[in-house]
Amino acid sequence: MEKLLITICGRAGSKGFKNKNLKTFCGQPLVYYSLAAAQLFRESRPDVQVDLCLNTDSEALAKLVAERYPEVVFLPRSEELGGDRVPKMAVIQDSLSRMEEKAGGAYNYVMDLDITSPLRTAEDVRNAFALAQDRPDLDLVFSVTESRRNPYFNMVRRCGDHVEKGVENAPGTPAFTARQMAPEFYDVNASIYVYRRAFLAGNTTGILWDGKIGASLMMDTGILDIDSEEDFKLMEVIGAHLYATLEPFARVQAAIRG
Repeated sequence: MEKLLITICGRAGSKGFKNKNLKTFCGQPLVYYSLAAAQLFRESRPDVQVDLCLNTDSEALAKLVAERYPEVVFLPRSEELGGDRVPKMAVIQDSLSRMEEKAGGAYNYVMDLDITSPLRTAEDVRNAFALAQDRPDLDLVFSVTESRRNPYFNMVRRCGDHVEKGVENAPGTPAFTARQMAPEFYDVNASIYVYRRAFLAGNTTGILWDGKIGASLMMDTGILDIDSEEDFKLMEVIGAHLYATLEPFARVQAAIRG
């Protein structure tokens, strides 16, 4: 049986949006949406051993999780991993090392579910993990949404006192006259990351792009990452609509323990 570690990582406080990991979102604590999606995934894959852990320096967040999800292992975050300039991969690596020490064995994969990207379904989680399993050549799979802009066609970059096309066509090739002609681009939506253990444990730079990456497509209304109060308010409007009208999203909210 393959073994998967699901990590939930959250710092105390936030410069952009104070205590964002402790916010109530559409009537439930924000972190519970990630835990509910993880639980639905776990129930759908009895062939995989799934363990969950919370890596945080926030006692309030740890208490919140323990109240309804006592099976989630609390990993108190050290001070050196608490700064806002610490790569998140370092925190996930720390979680892997400590959980393997507790378990007395190695995991095959590590999946990180970001607290501030709550609009994911159980199917999104299953799809990302299935892609990682089906493609042993990949070091990492992360979730993406279809991009509304394309740097070859309708994005620009600043060049001194003017702007130019985001990405130039290869020399000798005609300019694209429609976005559909340009290479496909996606937005990384920071919701789901599935690491193959060997890549995660061996990475020394904290840079995702060191590995060969696969993209798992999600619905584009889930693209916003909560980094400000304005993001949060807009996400609640979108979330309320999705929970009321689309069953896969409603199932996650309904799965939150009472």
